[in-house]
Amino acid sequence: MRAGLFWLNDRQWARIEPHLPTGLTGPDRNDDRRIISGIVHMLQSGARWRDCPREYGPYTTIYNRFNRWAKRERWYAIFQALAKPGKDAVVLSLDSTSIKAHRCASGGKGGSTIRQSAARGEAVRQKSMR
Repeated sequence: MRAGLFWLNDRQWARIEPHLPTGLTGPDRNDDRRIISGIVHMLQSGARWRDCPREYGPYTTIYNRFNRWAKRERWYAIFQALAKPGKDAVVLSLDSTSIKAHRCASGGKGGSTIRQSAARGEAVRQKSMR
């Protein structure tokens, strides 16, 4: 295993397992523990899904599982179970300080307007009479 990858330990997995869907029709799911570890790793790192390490499985599987379960609101119970304090509580943090935006997203609606700086505004002679 590569260093720096997130893996759910046995106690964390025991907390999560009751919240996983069971009895679903269709093909058998891949190793849930590996996929969920990959999802948590990707959420922590903030990287693109395409850059998911191979140890977690195909990035499409990881993204599709995250996306489907997000639409069905399964993650709330899973993350709540992970965050529940216990005798060996582990702090997990999902950082959202880096937000992708289009390069033109800094401008507001309405086009550009030329505004005089405060320093220039004070230097200009007053136009009112005393």
